[in-house]
Amino acid sequence: MNEKSYQSNPDDRSDNVEKLQDMIENTLDNIDESEAAMALSTDQEKQMIKQKNENRKMSIDAMRSEIKDEEAARKNGYTE
Repeated sequence: MNEKSYQSNPDDRSDNVEKLQDMIENTLDNIDESEAAMALSTDQEKQMIKQKNENRKMSIDAMRSEIKDEEAARKNGYTE
């Protein structure tokens, strides 16, 4: 039988904060763009956009919390 040994990639957290900040910025841009699109939307589409934006805001809160965790890990000298 042929056994293969797989090695997992090391956890590289060195740029997680920056990636999360970019993700937040992109999500905020998506919220702005979708709110602008509501002017041309039907009532049903507006409801869908509002719900999606609420979900986006919850995601932003979670990402901000994760940034705090990552910054704390940096201060505590996590190893990669």
